[in-house]
Amino acid sequence: MDADGGYCLALETQESPMAWLGRFTALLLALFCVAPQAALADPAPTSWDQAVAQAKGETVYFNAWGGDPKINAFIAWAAGRLAADYGVTLHQVKLADTGEAVARVLAEKTAGRADGGSVDLIWINGANFAAMKRQGLLFGPFTPMLPNYRLVDAQGKPTTVVDFTVPVEGMEAPWGMAQIVFIYDTARVSDPPRSMAALLAWAEAHPGRFTYPAPPDFTGTTFLKQALYELSDDPARLAKPVDEVDFAAATAPLWAYLDKLNPLLWRHGEQFPASSEAMRQALDDGEIDIAFNFNPGEASSAIAQGLLPSTVRSYVFDRGSIANTHFLAIPFDANSKAGAMVVANFLMSAEAQAHKQDAAVWGDPTVLDVAALDPAGRKLFADLPQGVATLPPEKLGRTLPEPDPSWMTRLTDEWRRRYAK
Repeated sequence: MDADGGYCLALETQESPMAWLGRFTALLLALFCVAPQAALADPAPTSWDQAVAQAKGETVYFNAWGGDPKINAFIAWAAGRLAADYGVTLHQVKLADTGEAVARVLAEKTAGRADGGSVDLIWINGANFAAMKRQGLLFGPFTPMLPNYRLVDAQGKPTTVVDFTVPVEGMEAPWGMAQIVFIYDTARVSDPPRSMAALLAWAEAHPGRFTYPAPPDFTGTTFLKQALYELSDDPARLAKPVDEVDFAAATAPLWAYLDKLNPLLWRHGEQFPASSEAMRQALDDGEIDIAFNFNPGEASSAIAQGLLPSTVRSYVFDRGSIANTHFLAIPFDANSKAGAMVVANFLMSAEAQAHKQDAAVWGDPTVLDVAALDPAGRKLFADLPQGVATLPPEKLGRTLPEPDPSWMTRLTDEWRRRYAK
């Protein structure tokens, strides 16, 4: 049951046979998973001034992953600011899987609905965005109308305009950066491994002290992609759809590596954490010594909240780490398109971006070009305390682009076949 009292089914938005079967079932169920909305949708705004005028009094149903209390608290803070400044009511529909919202929008399109939909705004990227764009489920392009979009560092942060190799083309608004960063407890580890090969050697010397989340958790799947980048003799082929390459040959080094690594993991690789939060808890409990997260500010944020010891620090692999951007998208049939645009614009503001980057709040890095902000905007970021475990930008090293979205499903399916208990 979702936050609005409707029954939903999480599903993969990829194209495996089982996913199609799940999709068909989910479409039927999702027809009954409709948040309470107004009878008629507002017309699509054609200018920013029109969007602001229409948005006043609207309720925006923001479908967002609800698994982290600090993120939920940030969204609640944003809701207060939006109500005060724009007269918009922001309601978070807390998801366990973004596929729940994708299924709902797809069901509405299949049922012939063109407006008045149950989802106004989705926190999204990667395979879910690719699926929605491919199936015509998105409204836009809308970002050119948003004043704060001009503040985005599109040149310095190219993943703000290309989402897992798929051009964004104004169909989603960037609102946060992500990069795989490893974290370790300096009280127990003095020289952490800085490559996949070194990690295997370290695990051999320290059995049971490392693990990774079980795919399809996105952090666990990203660990597979990170390993594949380092182990592949031709990383460039990861930018192609998986069906255009020899999957067995391309991934053979990965499975050979995991065959050696997995028995050396926490609980002998017979169990895996369900999420990055569970992996972080194992680090805090002293069950493992090294973990990782997609948020470079996560370690400092967790220390500030008492979720990790103060001796934890962050580092990255020498050859680089996978990075991406997370976005906000508006479905084609959103009931409150104007309100959704106002929300997206606010979440790209210097105020919201600086508040979000504060390690005591969330620690999520900004998408903005801070140097290009006005003096007041630059001061918001300059005044942020540097988290004790947060690497400065120049220490984050080389970033690796996300593979084509199709790799996620194939890697997950093959990992389950080989290692799921």
